[in-house]
This record gives sequence, structure tokens and C-alpha cells, in this order.
Amino acid sequence: MQGRVAIVTGAGAGLGRAHAKYLARQGARVVLVDLGESAAAVADEIVRTGGEAVAHQASVTDEAQVQAVVEDTRRRWGRVDILVNNAGILRDKSFAKMSLDEFRLVLDVHLMGSVICSKAVWELMRRQNYGRIVMTSSSSGLYGNFGQANYGAAKMAVVGLMQTLALEGAKYDIRVNCLAPTAATGMTDSLLTPEAKRALVPEAVSPALLALVGEDAPTRAILCAGAGHYARAYVSLTAGRYIGAAPDAGQRVQSDWDAISERTGDSIPAAGSVQVDQQLAAASGAGAGADRRSGESVPIA
Repeated sequence: MQGRVAIVTGAGAGLGRAHAKYLARQGARVVLVDLGESAAAVADEIVRTGGEAVAHQASVTDEAQVQAVVEDTRRRWGRVDILVNNAGILRDKSFAKMSLDEFRLVLDVHLMGSVICSKAVWELMRRQNYGRIVMTSSSSGLYGNFGQANYGAAKMAVVGLMQTLALEGAKYDIRVNCLAPTAATGMTDSLLTPEAKRALVPEAVSPALLALVGEDAPTRAILCAGAGHYARAYVSLTAGRYIGAAPDAGQRVQSDWDAISERTGDSIPAAGSVQVDQQLAAASGAGAGADRRSGESVPIA
């Protein structure tokens, strides 16, 4: 990480603070972004311990503010190598009690904030033929969590964003991954027991970044981290069963549900179009991809 330039959003406290300090210890020059003034104190702490850091007070939902941060970083250090999309908020309520404004607000910060920040660095990373972007997902998005319909929707949405940006960035060595952390922060303080808080410190998550933003980083990975434990999550596709479109197709889907759901031999598609390959191959009775000789993409509904 020596000399790499990293932007970390939501860096004034919690996970963002731990991420920024960790990257600085690895030798990165760190740009800390936060809506409040707390990022400045974290940047000062990094500088006092021998690192290089600068803080910006900005909202990830404000395109002009984010672009100004990226431009200042480019002028200061010449490039942006790493973006960690970490900024977030909670507005937890059951779906029945949640207002649409509360739903939109959480999507704006988590999803559109990640979109805006990624878009701001994208062209620069393309020109320099190098970039590492981390989206912050969550088990609430991957698997659901009561009272977090807005948060879960946003956190699964950034997985879809990651999947496509990783494909589009591959030729420019832009690698995009997701981190699904579990940590005791201001956002989760009321949700955890004292014992859990002692184990789930933010500093036990940040080491995951080294694998996700280094020169030999993977791309399209979902890494779950918390309390010093690390695991991978996958979006996979079962082999399924060809049913056809006869009048009784719906009834056959019901009766063959277990076979359709069987995970033996499931796969992790290289792109969404693999689902189309599988379906067309089953329909034609030919080998996978026989109907796609040119390898062109097929739109996914």
C-alpha cells in the first residue's frame, strides 16, 4: 500500500475511522470524508503518528462536494487508487411503520452515495489503468433483518452495483469488491449486547481491506468480516430443471421445486448473461452456450 492514495467515506468515526487508520498504517495516503467535522481529528491523529492524511467535510449525496474532494486529491497527490464507500445511516423500523421518506433517505446515502463517489473516481481510475473500489454491504442485505427493509435493500443494491462495475472495470484493472462488516459502532450500539460489543470492535474488520484493495486483489468478491472472523458470501445459480412452457408448467415447477432448488453442482455466474446461456442450452438440449456462438451479451429482464 506504500504511496497508494485512498479515499474513505464516513471516516470520522466507527468503521470509517478504523479503515482510514489501518490504510495509513499500511503506507497509504488517506483522504477522510465525513459529513461532520470529526474526520479532521482522525486525519490529525494519522499525521501525528507519521502518516499522510487530509480531511474533507462533505456529503456523499452531494455530487459537487464529492467531485471537489476528488479534484483536490488529484491536485494534491496526482491520483486516486482506492475508494472505500463506507458512509451510512440507519433509520430502522418495521416496514409497516416506515415512511417512504425514511426508505429513500437510507437508499440515498448507502446506494446513491456509493454511486456518486464511484462515478467521481471512475474516469480517473480508467485513465491511470488502476483502481480498487470497496462497497460496504451487510448481512442485512444479503440475508435480511427484521426492521431494516430500507437498509437491507440498499445493502443488496450495492452488491449489484459491484457486480457490474467489476465487469466494466476489468480491462482497466479496476477491481471492485464488497465488504460486509459486523462491528459495534454508533449505528449498531443499541442492537448489541455488552459482550458482543467487546468482540465486534471496528479494528477487527479493517484488516479485510488489505485483501480487497491490494495490487493482487480479487474482483467481485463479497467478504464478511467481524470479531476477527472472515468468510465469503456468494450469489450462486443452481443447475435447475427444464420444465418447458406447457399448460401445466406452473404445476410442474411446484412439483419439481426440490430438484430446481438442489444446490449440488450450483455455480457462480461470471455475468448475468450466464443465466440466459443456461436457459437457452436447456431449451435447445445443446451444450452450454450453443445458442450464443458470438459471445454477445443478452439483456436480463
